[in-house]
Amino acid sequence: MGLSRKEQVFMALLGASGVAGLTALILLLVEAASVLLPADTKVRPRQQGRPGWAHGCRLPLTPLSPQFGIVFDAGSSHTSLFLYQWPADKENGTGVVSQALACQVEGPGISSYASDPAQAGESLQGCLEEALVLIPEAQHRKTPTFLGATAGMRLLRQKNSSQAKDIFAAVSQVLGRSPVDFWGAELLTGQDEGAFGWITVNYGLGTLVKYSFTGEWIRPPEETLVGALDMGGASTQITFVPGGPISDKSTQADFRLYGSDYSVYTHSYLCFGRDQMLSRLLVGLVQSHPAALLRHPCYLSGYQTTLALAPLYESPCVDTTPPLGLPQNLTVEGTGNPGACVSAIQELFNFSACQGQEDCAFDGVYQPPVRGQFYAFSSFYYTLNFLNLTSGQPLSTANATVWEFCQRSWKLVEASYPGQDRWLRDYCASGLYILTLLRDGYGFSEETWPSIQFRKQAGGIDIGWTLGYMLNLTGMIPAEAPAQWRAESYSVWVATVVFLVLTLVAVLGAAAVQLFWVQD
Repeated sequence: MGLSRKEQVFMALLGASGVAGLTALILLLVEAASVLLPADTKVRPRQQGRPGWAHGCRLPLTPLSPQFGIVFDAGSSHTSLFLYQWPADKENGTGVVSQALACQVEGPGISSYASDPAQAGESLQGCLEEALVLIPEAQHRKTPTFLGATAGMRLLRQKNSSQAKDIFAAVSQVLGRSPVDFWGAELLTGQDEGAFGWITVNYGLGTLVKYSFTGEWIRPPEETLVGALDMGGASTQITFVPGGPISDKSTQADFRLYGSDYSVYTHSYLCFGRDQMLSRLLVGLVQSHPAALLRHPCYLSGYQTTLALAPLYESPCVDTTPPLGLPQNLTVEGTGNPGACVSAIQELFNFSACQGQEDCAFDGVYQPPVRGQFYAFSSFYYTLNFLNLTSGQPLSTANATVWEFCQRSWKLVEASYPGQDRWLRDYCASGLYILTLLRDGYGFSEETWPSIQFRKQAGGIDIGWTLGYMLNLTGMIPAEAPAQWRAESYSVWVATVVFLVLTLVAVLGAAAVQLFWVQD
């Protein structure tokens, strides 16, 4: 005998429930992907009536608009804007922040607007407008925006705190009325500048945390961490993980990142940035050879210029007064003598203050021995890149190359690099200064020199303090290690729900047939 009508319907519903249930099970087990979120990440509820996310549950993923952050780096010689971008659903992951824009603000650094503070704020408008073009208009008000000022403003605050306050008020007013989420303008300490630069380098290189092939977040060996060497216009910073305890706790910065504790040595030398070094060098030569004609060993032979005397003595980095009897304007003539130039540069350091002291750099400042790999950026990079010394050449080659450049004639160099007159005269002094600082100051030797890489970027991001600063303020680097979740795309998640519903309907239908269908 064949099956009755009731039995046929029952078997059909039972078979449908089995197929739908098996399909849902396959989607659940096969289509799920690993999503790694840091511990303590708060999963945000969905909008427009979609199901929410619950801790420990499978996460439906839908494409979310990228998020953005803006940081102004208000340095001593210029201001730069950096626009960062990251996927909204992975904002607390590692290695997901990318640089969408780097824009140099027209004009000098904001500290140069002491007599016209309003102009300091207005100077930021051009780059800000350029950044806003790249951000969807609906997200303008949600974009965190910061301004951090460094050594140039630190010097101005020493010289005239009222003028510094007026400049901060002016830039805050402009950014505060802009269509962004302005978090404020502040003066960074030298230690912050060094520490955030270290975070930027290691975040970009992925040396803080790594996702292993076993599906776990692991801390890479400490030996992979990279030290940071930064040089701006008014200060220079060195930051690295030393080989032992840090004796001077004022030079120690501590972080807890991704569940791991880090203690780094960091120190900032105010007045040892490129521009202030050049000014101090010139003043030193004037003081030692007071005459209307100054012969400058660091300027190339054949170079000549006229400089006003008074502005050289206005910086807080200069603690002396002009010699009596000199005219208001000096004639400066280059002699291209690298040996005499090195001697003049060494006078800027107080090496004798470290005599008899262990672990001391210069000016009596504590520093443990350099250790590990280093990234040297900003003026370190720009100077040595011009001199073609960023390819891992040994210290002896770097020294010989700079000396050879210093002995060229100004006429020859000017003809070889058209359009770069603004910087050309100072590459000799800058190159020799960098060699002196790294070798005689920080203690790099012929053996450890190859550990320095002169770079502009790390992981596609311009190196500086700005990214580390933004990550710190927004909490995008968590204190604890990431946890693993299972997630699936929204379309697969919907399909899974549909098949589960069909399974339930089929099972209920089969039960109803069995219970309520009266056999004829």
